[in-house]
Amino acid sequence: MTKSEYQEALEWLFVQMPNYQTDGIKAYKPGLDNIIRLCEYFGNPQKELKMIHIGGTNGKGSTSNMLASVLQEEGYKIGLYNSPHLIHFTERIKINGKNANDEFVYDFIQKLKNLPEDIKPSFFEFTTIMAFEYFRQQKVDYAIIEVGLGGRLDATNIISPILTAITNVALDHTNILGNTKEEIATEKAGIIKAGIPVVSGDENPSVRNIIQQKANELNAKFIDATNLISELDSDLKGTYQKNNIRAVLTLVEELRLQNISISEESLEKGLLHVHKNTNFIGRWFEFSQSPLTICDTGHNQAGLEYVFNQLKTYSQSKHIVLGFVNDKNIDDVIPLLPKNEKFYFVKPSIHRGRNPQEYENLIQKENLNYQIFNDVQSGYLAAKENCIPDDMIFIGGSNFVVGDFLEKNLAIHE
Repeated sequence: MTKSEYQEALEWLFVQMPNYQTDGIKAYKPGLDNIIRLCEYFGNPQKELKMIHIGGTNGKGSTSNMLASVLQEEGYKIGLYNSPHLIHFTERIKINGKNANDEFVYDFIQKLKNLPEDIKPSFFEFTTIMAFEYFRQQKVDYAIIEVGLGGRLDATNIISPILTAITNVALDHTNILGNTKEEIATEKAGIIKAGIPVVSGDENPSVRNIIQQKANELNAKFIDATNLISELDSDLKGTYQKNNIRAVLTLVEELRLQNISISEESLEKGLLHVHKNTNFIGRWFEFSQSPLTICDTGHNQAGLEYVFNQLKTYSQSKHIVLGFVNDKNIDDVIPLLPKNEKFYFVKPSIHRGRNPQEYENLIQKENLNYQIFNDVQSGYLAAKENCIPDDMIFIGGSNFVVGDFLEKNLAIHE
């Protein structure tokens, strides 16, 4: 397999399969019929895996990677399935921090071409079965599976995990999951399985009650992570990570109750070495120190509230590079933006990327100091040029803004 053959195979995959990451709601295929048939076609690899299922609006990626890092420190071989990817497709499927093997991905795509015509999977359904099969072949000790979207009807919900977590619930994907936190909580609680413990990380009483009620219906042990007090820290920065750390500590305690050995040393080291152990980037990621440049993939109202509250803790003047995708409701986001900073609104490169001119009236209404750019790199370079010593740059608003930025700059930076 040559590099160009691999690239052609990936391009075929992206073209053949509806992909929520690039195509939005038209690629969303609710229901488990397709994934059930896919898994059967490939011999149900998920049934041979011990899995931990992690859902939630925000924090599921950080929580998954922290937990993977802790288990790796203990010496376990850990499969990790996250989405979306920022730069390389294989970021979605990792074992002990290493992306899935290109050769495996290429060969698996060839098998896809032989699927019966009546099985028409979405892109996410296909990557999900790809992850299951990779983890089975590589004989991982545990696989940590992040929910793609929602929960009840998500392709990952085919699994029978040993433990489940719902990090939190906020308004996101309201066109699919519901218009209230309670409706969304009901969808996310759909990953709870009969008799399988569930960890809940949301402090909202109405959300917690919905998750607890569903757990009670299914005779599943309900564990509230918000009661935990801990001084442990992580190399994943951002004050919002405190909530995710509590979820991880609660998950670890529950795994110990299942006679899975995890020492205090592995717990502490795992939390402090997430970047090194899992190669996780994009959450309050410090790209450079001169000028201080930070990117974060928080992209819904709740996630961006965390981001802007964190930015307030920095005294420097800020140059903020922001972009969004078409299906995000940004009417409630623009008023959150700090008034005294300089903004560079950009269009993410995917065709779901939203042109800032479409929401310029919202920007003007807030009297923000701003410029508009057709791509992320132009906005970043303008921000860098305008920086004086001790200023800082922030890049975010969407996974795709961060992905565009890192793809252009990470190799140069390293």
